[in-house]
Amino acid sequence: MAGRAAMAMRNGRRRRSRLAGRLAYTPPAFKQGVGMKGICGWLGALPGAAPQAVLADMLAVDGAGVPGGSVPVHAADFHGGVIGDGDDDGDGDGAHADDDCIVLLSDSARMRAAEVADAWRRDGERVLELLHGPFALALFDRRRGRLMLAVDRVGARGLYLVRGGGRIGFATRLAALTRLPGFTPAVSDQALFEYLYLHMIPSPGSIYSGVTKLLPAQVLTCDAAGDAAPAQARFYWRMPYRDGSARFDALKSEFRALLPEVVGAAAAAPAGARVGCFLSGGTDSSTVVGTWRQRSGEPVPTYSIGFDAEGFDEMAYARIAAARFATTPREYYVTAADVVEAVPKVAAFCDEPFGNASIVPAYLCARFARNDGIDVMLAGDGGDEIFGGNERYANQWLFEQWGQVPAPLRGLIRGAVGLPGLGALPPAKKAQSYIAQAEVPLPDRFETYNFMHRTALEDIFEPAFLARVDTGAPLENLREVYRRTQSSAAVNRMMHLDLKITLADNDLRKVNQACQLAGIDVRYPLLDDRLLDFAASVPPGMQLKRTHLRWFFKRALADFLPAEIIAKRKHGFGLPVGLWMREYAPLAELTRASVERLKQRGIVRPGYIDWISQQHQGGHASYYGVFLWILVMLDQWLESHRG
Repeated sequence: MAGRAAMAMRNGRRRRSRLAGRLAYTPPAFKQGVGMKGICGWLGALPGAAPQAVLADMLAVDGAGVPGGSVPVHAADFHGGVIGDGDDDGDGDGAHADDDCIVLLSDSARMRAAEVADAWRRDGERVLELLHGPFALALFDRRRGRLMLAVDRVGARGLYLVRGGGRIGFATRLAALTRLPGFTPAVSDQALFEYLYLHMIPSPGSIYSGVTKLLPAQVLTCDAAGDAAPAQARFYWRMPYRDGSARFDALKSEFRALLPEVVGAAAAAPAGARVGCFLSGGTDSSTVVGTWRQRSGEPVPTYSIGFDAEGFDEMAYARIAAARFATTPREYYVTAADVVEAVPKVAAFCDEPFGNASIVPAYLCARFARNDGIDVMLAGDGGDEIFGGNERYANQWLFEQWGQVPAPLRGLIRGAVGLPGLGALPPAKKAQSYIAQAEVPLPDRFETYNFMHRTALEDIFEPAFLARVDTGAPLENLREVYRRTQSSAAVNRMMHLDLKITLADNDLRKVNQACQLAGIDVRYPLLDDRLLDFAASVPPGMQLKRTHLRWFFKRALADFLPAEIIAKRKHGFGLPVGLWMREYAPLAELTRASVERLKQRGIVRPGYIDWISQQHQGGHASYYGVFLWILVMLDQWLESHRG
């Protein structure tokens, strides 16, 4: 309630929804005691199978590592349940059934399933505008036979879908869908290609053919479970960017007042539960830690990761933040031996192949906190994507300036730097490189340095594999999200793309899975809906001022964050895996065994794998180690999911 009221009462800069005044339902205040949960189930008949046994199997898979019981719901052809929502009596806030509808809600911290049902009866699908924070939702209209599936605005919770055999199945964990009778997991060649292109599999695709993922803020409705029945998908919310102007002082006051509210809401926990915080020493985690310390008046338990490798260890910045905000710091130094131990576990647990190497230190940090008795972790993810912090934004600003040069003058410059003799000089070469990149439109320009664009695909992939995939699909995915932005400003369009590709498809998936594997809950204060709405109101020129990243954010917190942290470049929990794969024998052997198996899978040419391995052993361990790690994690996932 407080979050919605705060958004509705902001000054005239806010675009007030015409719907807001007509909705009668008001969400309750934030309730304590709710952990990270999930949902799963299906609509449709299961000939020859016992629905209760199938659902119990799905719930057991989806709930691996999640404390609390599960709440199953059975009604005619609809069967589903909520993970981690049950008490000893089998009751919970995430599941509700009555004569009109059945509601399954993964996160009921701000709105119970029964309250969702009441709001839906009055307002229909517009109830989604009242759901705030992370959630995955399944709502079955019993009278009309209509199923509605949705996830939250930023995709902090995911939902996998599969249709076939006269039914539609859904689950927050992909492994649960494999328990549906008649569903045979078949690895998608297209998904493998997109994994190697983007180092993860972006929604709406998935690793298995026929399985899709909902996009952030997407709702899907299906009137029947049959394979030919129409399903409609739409976005119920879009990031409400405002490209106009605003006064810095007014924005700063609003921002500083909002931070304690969103951090306090995220840190709310049941009596006896312990809350800790990831602290990398970056602006986001330091802001969350400092705000929580200021609000609670007590030392904050913080958890930081270090690496004994030059250029990778940022523990010094975490210590600066810990000292500034008088936290109770805990530090863990990751070793190459930790990586060898973690890789098979992480690969086996992940729903799909996942190549972001920082999932390993994220898991080790979360496990470290869990072993200390911490129940909930606060993470600073999201700040870069809503306040203009990703490093590439600055470079893209420089490239975008080329388009502001009058076309005739661009032609003269292009011709001059290409003159015989002049073009061989270093300044002219730099100018040629700049022009070549600047004339590639966004978002394609983001992928200029992608391995898939620096080598001919025919040299990377086996011919038969390449013939089965759409090589243009990854870029088209990026273009669709970029074009969908409700803003003409390049920085807003880049942030909108990163909200989906960098955050929902990558970073949130990384932290969620790392924490679930460690048996700990995680929350994201900077992705509170109130802060999303506020960030969308910051003028583009304040988000990125020429090449100065996070201009508004850093200036607004200049008297709050340590100067060293304001000035530092983004790093996070980066892993020196390229170096360790070359220097630590057990990890080198794990790498060798993985890529040797991958050579037999008919995906990547053995000769290209050998070339990458040779380059890695040379003087470019970190650069080529990235792609080598991608190959290792792909093989490890395929090997652990053979069954």
